[in-house]
Amino acid sequence: MADRTFCICWNWEHDAGFIRLLEAACASRGLGLIQVTPANLADSIRQLREGWLTFHGLLDRASDTDERFLEVVEWASDRGVYRINPYERARLQWDKAAVHIVLSHATHTPRTIILPPFDRVPELPPLDLAPLGESFCIKPAQGGGGDGVVVGATTLDEVVASRQEFAADRYLLQSMVRPADLNGRPGWFRVVHFTGRVFPFWWNPETHVYAPVTAEEEAGFGLGPLRSVSASIAWVCGLELFSSEIARTHDGLFVAVDYVNDPVDLRLRSETPDGVPDETVAELAAGLADLVRGGGPPL
Repeated sequence: MADRTFCICWNWEHDAGFIRLLEAACASRGLGLIQVTPANLADSIRQLREGWLTFHGLLDRASDTDERFLEVVEWASDRGVYRINPYERARLQWDKAAVHIVLSHATHTPRTIILPPFDRVPELPPLDLAPLGESFCIKPAQGGGGDGVVVGATTLDEVVASRQEFAADRYLLQSMVRPADLNGRPGWFRVVHFTGRVFPFWWNPETHVYAPVTAEEEAGFGLGPLRSVSASIAWVCGLELFSSEIARTHDGLFVAVDYVNDPVDLRLRSETPDGVPDETVAELAAGLADLVRGGGPPL
């Protein structure tokens, strides 16, 4: 019988490959794994209430899209269970405007103008868009998955129209970041950060295909700052596991473009062309199992 039990809440069908790797990692460590999904959520909550179910570690990959899972999250919080990416900390990262304000003091970020919600300030004072360049991005502060994002905007009319799509939300207007050409590749990267470990990938912003940054490439192209920028983001967000997009510009700056992605997209490369390499997901699964088996990160 396992001496510790790991609970994962998940509701995205494309997580199935990651779950298989997590099951294998837990089994090899004598760690029990409880899966709470939409199919067994009600029964799991009943068992938690009645004391028939318990666990020692939690990774929640469901409550951000389905609030019914919050009862499992709250049960764990009330009992001091070790939680990876605690909900109360993770939800703060959903506000891109708030994260930008803090992160812009820690690392390079795009030039940004933050606008109040349309519901509160329907008529904006005159805006000077010139500092953003010829074109810019429009992003709702609470948006996810690209919802409401306009890339390559050029006019104030586009800003006015966009603000009304999510009228209760703040909006960010951000300059377009132009990556350097690094031997035929755009200097655009997706970095996965896990408890201080950094997994940097070339990440084409058009194809979204991952390619691991090799040690030779990191040294040859001077990509070491990917690690320090990721560390700065980790310091700001306080999460154990997240991913970020970071671009290297023509003048050698490393700019955090997409700050904190949580939950991390862990689709497998073997199952979809724009998935994360299987060996990386397996390494993350093993690390997560080790965290729960050890009761959390070392102090």
